[in-house]
Order: sequence, then C-alpha cells, then structure tokens
Amino acid sequence: MPHSRFVLPNAPAKSLLSALVLSLLPVSLPLLAASEASNSDGFIDGSTLKLINRNFYFNRDFRSRGDGAFNGRQQSYREEWAHGFQALYSSGYSAGTVGVGLDAHALLGVKLDSGGGTSGSNLLPLDSQRRAEDDYSSAGAALKLRAFDTELKAGDLFPITPVFQRGDGRLLPQSFQGVSLQGSYFDGLSLQGGHLHAAKNKASSNHNGEMTTEYGGTAYRSASYFGGDYQFANGPLLSLYQAQFEDVWNQTYVSLAHSFDLGQARNLALGANLYRTRDEGRALAGIIDTNSWSAYSSLALGAHKFTLAYQRIDGDQPFDYLGDGDSIYLANSVLYSDFNSPNERSWQVRYDLDMAKFGIPGLSLMTRYLRGSNIENSQVDPSGAYAYYAALGDNGKHWERDIQAQYVVQSGPAKNLSLTLQQTVHRANSAQADGDVNQVRIITQYPLDIF
Repeated sequence: MPHSRFVLPNAPAKSLLSALVLSLLPVSLPLLAASEASNSDGFIDGSTLKLINRNFYFNRDFRSRGDGAFNGRQQSYREEWAHGFQALYSSGYSAGTVGVGLDAHALLGVKLDSGGGTSGSNLLPLDSQRRAEDDYSSAGAALKLRAFDTELKAGDLFPITPVFQRGDGRLLPQSFQGVSLQGSYFDGLSLQGGHLHAAKNKASSNHNGEMTTEYGGTAYRSASYFGGDYQFANGPLLSLYQAQFEDVWNQTYVSLAHSFDLGQARNLALGANLYRTRDEGRALAGIIDTNSWSAYSSLALGAHKFTLAYQRIDGDQPFDYLGDGDSIYLANSVLYSDFNSPNERSWQVRYDLDMAKFGIPGLSLMTRYLRGSNIENSQVDPSGAYAYYAALGDNGKHWERDIQAQYVVQSGPAKNLSLTLQQTVHRANSAQADGDVNQVRIITQYPLDIF
C-alpha cells in the first residue's frame, strides 16, 4: 500500500493547535469572502434532540485464569447488567456569515445487576472496594461556530478519527474537553483537527479525568490531532491523520480503500492501513518504535459476504492507542483481542449473511475466526510502560472466534430498535497477554428522534 509520510512539527501541543487552525484558514477564507448569505436554518428551527436507550448485559469468564485482584483474591468471572440513557441535543445556527450554535448532552447509567465479586466489566464505575455504583451521570455542552464549510467547537467533544476516537463500546460514550475544527473543502475533501486536555471515560462521571494510553496506562496532559479524508471521483478513499500525545508519542495513520461493483449483486472491497508510532518528548511510556498495518479483501455475493484480513505489528512494543477509546482501525481488532502484541502476525477469515435476501429484513449473522502468532516479548523496553510484557516470554500465540446475530426493526413505532447478541471464545498460551476467555454480550438499543 502507499506509504506517505505526514508528520506535524515536533513542538508543544499548543503550537500544534495553532498549526491546524492556520492550515485550514487558506481554504476557508476564500469561502468567507465569496458570500455573506445566511448559512443556517436558525438556532431553534435547526435543532435536533435524540434519545438513546441502551441496555447492556456483559458476561466474561476467565476460565480460572484470574484477572486482577478483587478484595484480596483473584477474579475469574465478571457479570454485569445495566441500562443507559443518552439525551443528545444539537441546535441549529444563528443567521449570518458566522453562525453560533450549541451542542449539549446528558448521560445516565443505572445498575440492574452486579453481584459481589463480579464487577469490573467497565459498564459501571467502581467504589474503593471495587463494588459497582448504583448509578452515575454526567452532562456537558460545546459552543460551536460555523462559517460556510468550517465548524469550530469548544467544550465537551466526541471526536471520531483513526488516531483519536472516543470509546463507545459499553453503556455510555467517552467524551473529552477541548476544541475541534472541521470542514469540507472541494469535492470529496474533508479535514479536521483538535486539541484535548481532559477525559470523561465510559464508566465515569469525572469530566476532568486524566487521559491515558490503553495498554501502557500512561497519563499525559494533552493531545492534538489533524488530518482528513479524500474521496476520489469514482475511485478510492484516502485517509491521512497525525496525532501527538504530549510526551508519549507521535502517531501517523494512512489508509486506502476501494470497492468495485461487479454487477448482479456482487461487490469486491479492498483496503489497507498503517500506523507509524514513535515516542515523543519525555517518552513517558518508554521507547516506542512501531509500524502496525493491516490489509483486507471482502467479496459480497448477494446475501453472502466473505472477508480475509492480515495484520502485522513490526516493533518490540505492542500497538497502543487512546485509553478507553476506539482509535484502532486495524482489521484484526475485534470483540476481545486487538491482536497487537509485539511483533505479532495475525490473520482473519469472516463470513456475513444478510437475511433480508431470505425474507427477514433487518436480521444479519456474522462469524469470524482469527489466529495470531510470532509474538516476541523479550525485547520490550524494561523501563517503559509495557515492561509487563517481558515477563510473558516469547513465542506467544492465540486465537479468537466471534459469533454475532443482530436484528434491527425496520418499521413501525419501534423502528431502528436493535438487538445484538455476541459470543466470543479466546484461547492463548502463556506468552500472550489476553489469556483464555469465554464472553457473552447482549445489547439492546433504541434511538428515538424527538425533533
């Protein structure tokens, strides 16, 4: 796949924010001068309010391996059930060349079941005794300004990029405090950037929480990102992003994806992506020098789709990303394992079935199998955040099998109500960090547009 180097200056995070603002000005200023017409349907008339109900049952069995201490003993089993409410409001923009608006949200999570000794699934926050809280809540807002095709937000944000993406894989979504800028320029080109300084994680009410890395647990003061996507006319989608986690790493992401319509309900999709991660500044997580990439191909034949994927980690550290987040777009990052250990090679085979072709619209089935090997932990930096890998030894290998069934209501009062069942089996030898797991998730979600 193409490998384009795209690196922001090795400068403090605040100067990175200035750089991304300046980079968007040359393309936005001509648009500002082109017209002074209103760009809004109105602050109130353009408003939307969505309510999301999410019910989440989580069951994880560590197969007697144990996973961390619980009241002085090893925990081998987790089971929790909770319900989450999300109210998401987005105003329109005031009239004028520069429109003003507001985004706001309120989140509430309620415990339905979490017995003693079975907490810790990240559905609910834990008290000092590792008991799940009965409920938790948060609220926030962001001021937004829009001038034609450019939007600036400041406040509580939910960024979505390959290098910095909020997590939304549990009951309530993760959010961050900071500023972001995004816009669409020319046909097919979109750019975005941001600077963040605090996190509210998925199972938390704390708006001023530290940002950390996922596998290293390294805390850092701020993060900045910038990049974009370009859709070639009748051609591939190219994505290019850069992130700096202050005093931890600089990370570059590039991907290329394209699909081919073969006619007669047949489609071929090809794609590849690459993360280049290097330690930065004071290198708080230790030495990082890792290239991580994956490639996939999928063939859709009517109701059936077959996918093959390959992933490789080239480096003596695991591929790491935003703590509690979802900024890992590698093909073999799945329900339990990310297949991202030092020097790991992994492959995946997947099958999807769309039951609409058999008279049951809204029902889909998926199964996949992944295997990883060649894990070499012995060269991990012994003074860094990933030193615990070194104790695992070399020649690690593991496999995972996922099965999913999902039904989405297609019409009527319950339209878009979804029910998802996921079952995972993961097995590993002693040189692989994830260990043996059986896992079940049952997720019901009902999004409702109020206005």
